[in-house]
Amino acid sequence: MTSRTVTLLDVARAAGVSKSTVSDALQGSGRVADATRDRVRAVAEELGYRPNSAARRLRRASTGAVGLHLPATATRLDYYMNLAFGAVERAQEDGLDMVLLAPSGAAGGRIASRVDGLLVIDPEAGDSAVPGLLDAGVPVVTGERYLGPAAGPSAAVVCDNAASLTALLDHVTERGARRPAVLAPSGSSAWATALRATARSWGRAHGVEVALRTVPFAATPAEAEETTRALLTADPAVDAVICAPDGSAPGVLRAAAALGRDAGQVGDGAGHGVGRDAGLEVGRTGGSGTTGAGLLVASCVDGPATRNAEPPVTAVDLRPAAYGRACAELLCDILADRAAPDTVRRHAWSLETRASTGRA
Repeated sequence: MTSRTVTLLDVARAAGVSKSTVSDALQGSGRVADATRDRVRAVAEELGYRPNSAARRLRRASTGAVGLHLPATATRLDYYMNLAFGAVERAQEDGLDMVLLAPSGAAGGRIASRVDGLLVIDPEAGDSAVPGLLDAGVPVVTGERYLGPAAGPSAAVVCDNAASLTALLDHVTERGARRPAVLAPSGSSAWATALRATARSWGRAHGVEVALRTVPFAATPAEAEETTRALLTADPAVDAVICAPDGSAPGVLRAAAALGRDAGQVGDGAGHGVGRDAGLEVGRTGGSGTTGAGLLVASCVDGPATRNAEPPVTAVDLRPAAYGRACAELLCDILADRAAPDTVRRHAWSLETRASTGRA
């Protein structure tokens, strides 16, 4: 059958099953025995069957839309808004509308009847809505891997979050820090889990005790300030603070200023500092009575809060708009049969060094 387009009916006849069984077997949906599914796929491959993605959308009675599920805290984080805009822009290039799903999720069957596929960003293993989304019967792309139990494979776009925190820890150490601290996010997302594990493993590998503190996934500047003040008061030897949550780094800077610690400079409290004002006195006493040396400050997420801070904060640029585009592009490729439904792609980040970690 090479002189014309092979249809579902051709595959059904050759495999000795109904047309609906062929459709379910090729889409991985419905209740089809494994042996039957394998036989149908083998026959389809032998005949050279290629599914029509536009017709498949029509058969689902969808409106040519894909769903976007973001963490519940996303609405107040610049990172996720940029990610969403990037995803919307890329989906529209393939003629797809983007439907923003409520954080609480919905029954998988209802979602599958409304969209062709799903983007699930930073899924938490403890989020009760995620399993239903992953098992909704439509292609799914996760932004970062889902660490909980899943009914079936899903595609993913991932960042090397362990490498990005390693780069920050290496950077502040090269700039003179000897006792770094990490304000790591709570929760069971792949990002949060990787940062907490990396802080511990980096410390073991370098023979350095990293002061690890857990803060909310979407910690506010006020929450970061409170945690940093308590940390520096209890452990004044800390000379670098790496803050993970998006937008919370200004709180670290405020805590440093309140304790007389000069951000962008590191020293021993006796004037032996290095950084943007090396050679100036850094051993003065802050308003709380804490003797202040310098303090290097960095963030795991770049954004307006880090770029516009005083001093500007060194940060990892996760390129959220490009990340959103990459997630949507993979979903579009799966819907158009240009990629397998379990494809994993990687997204690049960059380290933006600024005054908060001094000069080399």
